[in-house]
Amino acid sequence: MLRAVVLACVVNIVLAGKAPTIDLNDGRKMPVVALGTGRGTAGSAPIDEVKDAVFWAIEAGYRHIDTAAVYGDEEQVGQGIAEAISKGLVKREELFVTTKLWNDRHARDQVVPSLRESLTRLGLDYVDLFLIHFPISMKSDGSPDNIDYLETWEGMEEAKELRLARSIGVSNFNATQIDRLVANKNAFRPAVNQIEVNPTLTQEPLVSHCQNLGIAVMAYSPFGFLVTRKHADAPPPRVDDPTLVRIANKYGKNTAQIVLRYLVDRGLVPIPKSANKDRIAQNIDLFDFQLTKEEVAEISKFNKNVRVIHPKGWESYPNYPF
Repeated sequence: MLRAVVLACVVNIVLAGKAPTIDLNDGRKMPVVALGTGRGTAGSAPIDEVKDAVFWAIEAGYRHIDTAAVYGDEEQVGQGIAEAISKGLVKREELFVTTKLWNDRHARDQVVPSLRESLTRLGLDYVDLFLIHFPISMKSDGSPDNIDYLETWEGMEEAKELRLARSIGVSNFNATQIDRLVANKNAFRPAVNQIEVNPTLTQEPLVSHCQNLGIAVMAYSPFGFLVTRKHADAPPPRVDDPTLVRIANKYGKNTAQIVLRYLVDRGLVPIPKSANKDRIAQNIDLFDFQLTKEEVAEISKFNKNVRVIHPKGWESYPNYPF
């Protein structure tokens, strides 16, 4: 947990406006806090709002934008980036753009072409981070395939060697899969594992395992069930939880900011989604305070090992990670 701050992949958090960075194992730096996109950035928002959300995020100080081929919004992400650059808010080299390889493109010879397609949609010459979205492979019709992710990783390495992706990593890999990938003696170790982490799913063993290997952890669905209407029976905390409210009042923040800071203080890179300009700005206003060790431990006690994102129907697929 907190020992992550002394590990190679997370040391040297350096303030750069509102976008601190952590060190990756390949020598590059990744900004802490990324704007999450996908499904309109907020689960139900129209996809057209993605462009504005990306622009507002950059305007608010974000330097990391997270997308994926399967989200269907890479074009809108690229438009938001292009607008920000054209208006002089940022230079391309100051941004960190992450995208992901979908499950139906896992054959080695499909990886680079898939990334080139993503780059065309994004309007970029390279991405800063390219991830294998899941260790699971599928055929084009969504039925299970059995392509070894070690083969897929060879294609990822080719993408890095071509400098189409400056860093490469994985997403939704469990500890056994991470170990197998690392043990394969590839040219490049994964720089990142992007997984769900929030107070309801703290993932402490997996987070520690990755960080001990020098692999940074990005945290999607960082709010967990903080605000939920679909899952009335989901475990706490909610946005008005007394513990979170007490901590928020202490620091003059809201409870969403407390949850994001909780992840940052564990050495993670949270990926909050929003299509609301004010909330986008609030979600990166995290770097004028720090939780105590006791507060981090208190929030971790909410853990129930319950996922927000739990794909159904894949349980029998080879390499199912959950």
